[in-house]
Amino acid sequence: MPPLDARNEAVAILVGLLVLLTLTEMWFSYRENRHYYEKRDTLTNIYLTTLAFFMNLLVNGMAFFLLNFAYQFRFVQINNLFVYWFVLVVAQDFLYWVLHYTGHYCRLFWAMHVTHHSSEHFNFSTGFRSTVFEPLYRTFFYMPLALFGFTAVDILYAYLLTQLYGNLVHTQYHIPLPKWYGYIFVTPAHHRVHHASNIPYLDKNMGMMFIVWDRLFGTFHDEDPAEPVKYGLTHQPEDLGPVNILFHEWKALLHDVKHAPGLKNKLLYFVNPPGWSHDGSTQTARAMQREYNEKEV
Repeated sequence: MPPLDARNEAVAILVGLLVLLTLTEMWFSYRENRHYYEKRDTLTNIYLTTLAFFMNLLVNGMAFFLLNFAYQFRFVQINNLFVYWFVLVVAQDFLYWVLHYTGHYCRLFWAMHVTHHSSEHFNFSTGFRSTVFEPLYRTFFYMPLALFGFTAVDILYAYLLTQLYGNLVHTQYHIPLPKWYGYIFVTPAHHRVHHASNIPYLDKNMGMMFIVWDRLFGTFHDEDPAEPVKYGLTHQPEDLGPVNILFHEWKALLHDVKHAPGLKNKLLYFVNPPGWSHDGSTQTARAMQREYNEKEV
């Protein structure tokens, strides 16, 4: 395994590159009058990533403890260095897809993930618009990696690498990439679709580094020139203040739970997808897509 100081140096270089690319994109956007950035929105992105940074510092000790504990019960050990890192990155990215899918199809987790989708702008700084509370539960999704013989340090390092890649696809600039690349890896076009509030695009393209998971499990959608992307949420909060950005979906969820009849319905609001309602007064993304497709036929 590479020494920790080499890892830290690599991370510092990659983060520095990402910051430089963000400033460069910001400058080109301003120079070309593209309006990809907006001051208040960018400051909100910085605020959220700062909160996420401190949340990670707060829980990383527990994450190491849990992963190290699980590692004691590993039932596989990969000795080849290349195979070790290849399998770790691919498996970690798949488990992130599972985590991300859960964040879109379980309202409890959506209440935390929604902050990342709340911007009506899309640029490199949007990648920093973190799911602030994700560190509280993320480790549990990665526990299987420890059981498969990957160390806590390596798991978290692989996660950081795929997250940095994920930041790089938050751009509206059209980057020419070979056709084969988009069959395997997430591209900016794929991720623009993911951040769209257009009905056909909802809950699509949830991969961080590899798009193959979405192609395999039916959550893939290409960017369609006939359907220009509209960024943000289907119901954008009126109050874009920093506190409301974090908690507006929690308020809506608890309001629905409070007014739901019976314990079963109250619990279903937590576990069912966003848009589910006990009386059918609101629609999930899949219901809206079915209705949309029926009208298109």
